[in-house]
Amino acid sequence: MEFTAFLYASLVIFALGLIYKIFTWFSRKIGPVARDVPTSGRISAAVKGIFKVVFSAKILTLIKVFILDVVLQIRILKEDFLRWVMHLLIYVGFMLLLLMHALENFISEPLFTDYYSTINPFMFLRDLFGLMILIGIGIAIFRRFILKVAMDHYAIIILAVIMLSGVLLEGAKITSYTEYQYMMEDYADLEDPEEIAALESYWVQNFGTVSPNVQAPFDEDVLLMGQELHEASCMDCHSAPQWAFTGYATAKTIKPVALALDRAGTSTILWYIHFLACFMGLAYLPFSKMFHIFATPVSLLANAVMEKDTSEPANIATRQVMELDACTHCGTCSLRCSAAPAFDARGNEYILPSEKMTFLKTLAAGKKLSARKLSAIQEGVYLCTNCDRCTVVCPAGINLKELWFNVREDLVQRGCPEPLVLSPFSFFRGLHRENISTEDYAQPLTDANRAVAGKFEQVMDPSMPISFKDREIVELNQLPSTGTFSYCFGCQTCTTVCPVVAEYENPQQTLGLLPHQIMNCLGLGLVEMASGPRMLWDCVTCYQCQEHCPQNVEVTDIFFQLKNLAVKNAGKVADESSPDLEAA
Repeated sequence: MEFTAFLYASLVIFALGLIYKIFTWFSRKIGPVARDVPTSGRISAAVKGIFKVVFSAKILTLIKVFILDVVLQIRILKEDFLRWVMHLLIYVGFMLLLLMHALENFISEPLFTDYYSTINPFMFLRDLFGLMILIGIGIAIFRRFILKVAMDHYAIIILAVIMLSGVLLEGAKITSYTEYQYMMEDYADLEDPEEIAALESYWVQNFGTVSPNVQAPFDEDVLLMGQELHEASCMDCHSAPQWAFTGYATAKTIKPVALALDRAGTSTILWYIHFLACFMGLAYLPFSKMFHIFATPVSLLANAVMEKDTSEPANIATRQVMELDACTHCGTCSLRCSAAPAFDARGNEYILPSEKMTFLKTLAAGKKLSARKLSAIQEGVYLCTNCDRCTVVCPAGINLKELWFNVREDLVQRGCPEPLVLSPFSFFRGLHRENISTEDYAQPLTDANRAVAGKFEQVMDPSMPISFKDREIVELNQLPSTGTFSYCFGCQTCTTVCPVVAEYENPQQTLGLLPHQIMNCLGLGLVEMASGPRMLWDCVTCYQCQEHCPQNVEVTDIFFQLKNLAVKNAGKVADESSPDLEAA
């Protein structure tokens, strides 16, 4: 009765943990897209999305992905054969053992009217699934301690205790005379001492029971009588123990000390250990890294049918939070990351995609981050080259490139925009401008301009260049790669092909100076004016202007040098300004 209550308590904790995890998928937010969508709206969008997929041709895609990527785990096979074997053994063995054996009262017994855990094929399958998990655990230990691969130690330990205690328990029960007596009292109902001895002899001979009363060799007539009694009373619920090959091998091993173990109540002790470990593992599962056995299949299926341009933004926001639980922290993305060499140079672990995923869980949970950690993660996300290698190789099917974009946009909205304007993200962000609201897109650029300008007085209007009073303007010949501006003859091709200019109805009013006008300023020697307009900071570095220039003017490279000049001069003036400027 106590263990029944404990089982239900564990199931309740598991169910509550599962509900909590799913609730976080709909309540936590990553990026500006999720900012204005309430939890109820995301749940409603998810339900609608599921129905649309189920009742459309995409259901065939789901079936394909389920077979190839969830059941057969082909994505993992492509990356690492040993890891694939480990995952397949543990995942398949665990799920089948959980459904068939651990939850037998809820699944196996209702499905099979003649179900007993001690008859075939259930007894053989239980040992087969258990052996699969044990082999998988052995590979996991090898990868952890020999190959130095990180994993959830607690989950592996609990799983190992469950499986080993289960095998030992099965072996102890096979040899246990006490267990035999319980069985005989419940099913045989014998009173004749001769029949009792015959059945006991038969079980000692054929079922591995170790008896203090009878020992081999046995008379053939006694064994024949025992067989008849067994077939009449026990055969319907007990198959030959040899089918339980792991337990039977254990029984053979402990046979010399079986009576001593039986008197010590070893079967009962192992039963407590096994079931307590099972209940603890079940209750711990939603809160461990092993939860990815549920989240990863959902991620694979969701990404297979969702498209950025057609899916509801609310569903994308939900999927991205869910993907944090789907991540197995396998490190495959980091091994393929094109920005990984920067980690060797900078020593910032958040440059690596797998480490960024760990941070994102903290960010999505709303936990407070130190300024140092926030600065480190900003560097990590800004250095991303948007090459998409991480997404392509992710075994969990996580759309990492899209996730990084939303995280970076979230971070630039929080402030500290300086790294944005001279990073690969500025180009990538400009190309995806349609996915960002006008206000959100412009704000970081405005902040960047303000950060460069500081407290210094501006001339003409806010969109015009920053004035560095009493500063000697750097001569043009001191700026590398800007000499080609002299080739410009004002054809305005650079302005015509510029995607930034094309975004505005009145681009000159918004951007201050257009590309060809900046070239004209340089031709007139107005370097200060050329280094100030917003056009420089809105430039997405697409090189359209430079590629289309009939005079081969290095327009984009000149913009880059002018931005560096503006930042350099702003820094020099800041050093000479009032001490409280930095605080401002």
